[in-house]
Amino acid sequence: MDLNRMNCELLATCSALGYLEGDTYHKEADCLESVKDLIRYLRHEDDTRDVRQQLGEGQIVQNDLLPIIIQHGQDKALFDACIRLMVNLTQPAMLCFGKVPDDPGFRYHFLQVTSHLQSYKEAFASERVFGILSETLYNLLQLDWEQRQEEDNLLIERILLLVRNVLHVPADPCEEKKVDDDASVHDRLLWAIHMSGFDDLVKFLASAQSEQQWSMHVLEIISLMFRDQTPETLVSAGHARSAEEKQRDSQELEALRQKESAEKRCRTFQRGTRHSRFGGSYVIQGLKSIADKDVIYHRNLHNLKNYTHDIGKAVRRVPKRNRRALECEDKRRSALNVRLFLREFCVDFLENCYNHLMMHLALKAYQELLLTVNEMDRSQDESIRQSSTVIKSNIFYLMEYREIFLTLLRKYDETRQPHSYLKDLVESTHLFLRMLERFCKGRKNLMVQARRKKSQGEKKSAAPETSPEALAETWKIVEEELRATGFQLSESLSESIVPFDATSETPLEEQRTEAMVRVQDALLARLGPEALGLLRAAREVWPDGDVFGSTDVEPEEELELLKQILHANLPTEFEEEELESVQVSETEFNFLDFIKRFANPSIMHPYILLLKSYSKNTPHTNHCIVRMLHRLAVDLKMDALLFQLSVFNLFNKILSDPAAAAYKELVTFAKHVLNRFFSLAAQNNKAYVELLFWKNVGAVREMTEGYSKDGLVLSLEGKKPTWTEEEEEELRRLYEEHRHSEVPDIVETLLPLLSNSTRTRRQVVTQLVRMGLVDNAKELKKQMKGTQIVLWTEEQEQELQMLFEEYRDSDDVLGNILKKLTAKRSRARVVDKLLSMGLVSERRELYKKRSRKAQGKSSGRGMTEEEFLTGLTQDFPEDCVVRDDEEDESEESEEEEDEEQGKEESQNGRSQSMHSTVGRRTDVDAMVNELQQDGMSVPLLWLQNCLNRTARDREEDGFSQPVALVPLTEANEDAMENKHFQRLLRKLGMRAPANEQESFWRIPAKLSVSQLRSAAAALTPRENEPKHDEQQDGSKIVTAEPEEQEEEEEEEVSSDQRAQALRALLLARKKKHNTTEHTEGDSPFAMDMDANGDADSDREDVSAPVKRRRKMVLIDEEEDED
Repeated sequence: MDLNRMNCELLATCSALGYLEGDTYHKEADCLESVKDLIRYLRHEDDTRDVRQQLGEGQIVQNDLLPIIIQHGQDKALFDACIRLMVNLTQPAMLCFGKVPDDPGFRYHFLQVTSHLQSYKEAFASERVFGILSETLYNLLQLDWEQRQEEDNLLIERILLLVRNVLHVPADPCEEKKVDDDASVHDRLLWAIHMSGFDDLVKFLASAQSEQQWSMHVLEIISLMFRDQTPETLVSAGHARSAEEKQRDSQELEALRQKESAEKRCRTFQRGTRHSRFGGSYVIQGLKSIADKDVIYHRNLHNLKNYTHDIGKAVRRVPKRNRRALECEDKRRSALNVRLFLREFCVDFLENCYNHLMMHLALKAYQELLLTVNEMDRSQDESIRQSSTVIKSNIFYLMEYREIFLTLLRKYDETRQPHSYLKDLVESTHLFLRMLERFCKGRKNLMVQARRKKSQGEKKSAAPETSPEALAETWKIVEEELRATGFQLSESLSESIVPFDATSETPLEEQRTEAMVRVQDALLARLGPEALGLLRAAREVWPDGDVFGSTDVEPEEELELLKQILHANLPTEFEEEELESVQVSETEFNFLDFIKRFANPSIMHPYILLLKSYSKNTPHTNHCIVRMLHRLAVDLKMDALLFQLSVFNLFNKILSDPAAAAYKELVTFAKHVLNRFFSLAAQNNKAYVELLFWKNVGAVREMTEGYSKDGLVLSLEGKKPTWTEEEEEELRRLYEEHRHSEVPDIVETLLPLLSNSTRTRRQVVTQLVRMGLVDNAKELKKQMKGTQIVLWTEEQEQELQMLFEEYRDSDDVLGNILKKLTAKRSRARVVDKLLSMGLVSERRELYKKRSRKAQGKSSGRGMTEEEFLTGLTQDFPEDCVVRDDEEDESEESEEEEDEEQGKEESQNGRSQSMHSTVGRRTDVDAMVNELQQDGMSVPLLWLQNCLNRTARDREEDGFSQPVALVPLTEANEDAMENKHFQRLLRKLGMRAPANEQESFWRIPAKLSVSQLRSAAAALTPRENEPKHDEQQDGSKIVTAEPEEQEEEEEEEVSSDQRAQALRALLLARKKKHNTTEHTEGDSPFAMDMDANGDADSDREDVSAPVKRRRKMVLIDEEEDED
């Protein structure tokens, strides 16, 4: 439509509304239709909002719409149409344009619309306007819900939106050049709301349970009413100023006067007594130019202090996403009557509406809580002070309240959170630390709550392992029950069964597996009708693929399907899903250790950022900043954390400030830090280079105590290289580049891109968490890959049968079948399917067949008696000690390595000498004795049982897989975290958690049965090492010292068992060496045993160091050979 014609139509439509004569408005006959036409025009306006601008220029709201609703409010249809039109005209300009336009032309239109809104707001600041709005809203709220029509609810919402839009209009800084205590347009609007009684209606809507649907509109209105106010000005309204307030104002005024005087003196000194027409040129000594010569200065001398090398350089443009968040509008003090009204509104709102309509600002609310408790501490009433102590005990005991400030400081983002938020955060942190420090003084052994998330690597199994006989008995009972009911289900049971959760975030495919597991659980519980009902309900949800049977399935087919599900090995959600639990415990609190957690660049950065505005901060805010920096620099002796160029530049600005006398605390602290730096720079010539970087605690220690060799920083515990500043910056840059890319695993993407190729996944994940780029390591977990195949199809069963017939005579039947299967399944599922199909009768038939040589090696046969007794811990190869940062390997690869290692061992045999064997035994014995002295006998016994149980399982099953060492008691869990206990685990060949997805140590699959039993036997402490005297014929005679006899009487192994073990060892030695030269009676060792069996039972003998478990292993082997 042509713009000129559009203007004519708008003019004609506005003229058809009516006219204003004096204070009386005469509406035309077509007034209602004209209002509807204007609404229609607004719906079709262009991007420049031309209709809105032209209606604003014509002052349609001031001259027509407001007089219509005031004088013709009884015309309901016309009133509704006018309210609807004004809601459209008063909506914020930001909503009209979407954002502040960048184009100059559109920016002009944006400002024009804003200007019209400001004129509308001034017109609405009338008691008559809000009087008619309040009256109409009151009449509508008097109606019960049964009497209200849809039009009534729409009118209520439009009135609230209209008031919201008018309050939202920003002030015009050019027109409203008001001082404090003067009434602005916003104040006059609030006073009109108060005089009309509209504020009472707002409080009613906030408190009434039946009007909760208007809560968000009420929140917006209340928030906009207090937009220019501060709590201090409202509380002090109507009260005389206290002496403290007067003194504070006087000090602020005096500081401003001194600052102005100092600046005036500086300007006087800079200005020469005689104007020079020639500026001249000067040489600035000590300030080098690019050519390593002194800088030549071509300007007047009074601007010398402002000289910098950056003069003339292009200002670097900051991207929008990196710009600081804009602060809210400046606060001002409204007129006294407005402040009194708002204060009363706050009191009524808090008493009657706050619990129903929570307007919660978390940080400010917590700050108010701390301030209240702090004031209770100063009370003269003893009961109040005791109540304060109880409250503080609860606050400081809970971890959430203690660490909230650490989290908020670490996550502060200046592009999203305003400066006022940072100010409140710093002041609240200061208050909390001051109260906590006071609370800790005079209290010893202060216990607080500590929580730790613990991942349990246990796999969820679909059902407990049951024998085929038990399953057959279960199926017989279920089948009889279903046949007795005729496969009919009750109506209540059918309606109560829900196979999936529509509100869950779990995908439907995964819920299908869960439904299958629920069917199996019902069958195992022998609940036949429930299982059948769940099967039928799941069939309706997932009809595709006939997983739960076809839609026209017969009862007998359903029965067969239930039988297959009962015998299937189903996972519970995910087989490899790690369980996570939160462990709550108590620990002793140390205030200094808690402060050390603030010694981090990510936490110091917000403090330095707030310190940059020191001249605008209040004295209390500057004190809070200095106090925190003092805690880190002086209390923790980590002043090197502040040795950074930007910090020093800020200190220089403070020291050179003409009004530096007003910031004595800042000046004193800055001088202290600078003195410490120059003292350190005299000893460390790299200190000036360190100024370019922010430093963590490790870098601070190096800078002050000295660097390690070759610049490699080693941690005190793990001896692992830490991250340099360049590596951290590289990791940050790569993460920012790939964080929004849709890669399945961002860590795997970053690893090959890092310049340091030795970094492991765990190190990268830990560093990302430490740098604050991610919240926790769970966000970077590897995606678990598990099969979703549940049931076997007929083709898959035929394929399995053919593969079994093909490889049934091979050495590794199961391994060959797993390699050739088209649909990959786990080892356990294939074994169960072979058993259910009747192809094998027991699991032993599927064990891998091993050679006689390998079996003898793994079981400890083929060794001499001396090798076995002295080589109990030698069987563990050096490569069994796995480092913490190694990646985890799959089950198949571990089995292959096990086979290769077994072959190498069988070919190479034992190559270690007796000297190294005895040395390693001595090391293990020393570790065991040390741990026993530390009170870890129970964890050692638990570890020994785990090794023996694993050896027994591997001997029965015929194949090996990694077994997690899961501590179930607190004592065992503490032992697994003990450094000395972990050293013993590594010595025994246990594998540490490979990455962040593992939480437990594991028994590697490569350890054989004999190695496990030897490791278990080595955990028995050797309190008294026997002395061996080697004979020429290879036999050993043991001599016991007299003072050791009393200790040996306390041995757990009885004398009869020792004698039995000796006889077994003697028989084993004779058979292994195939010696027939000497009979049992000819052997001097045997003769001594025969003659003095009872007497020697109380003496120290060769088997004394070998405990019960070790002897029983030898006896079992001899029985097998016999």
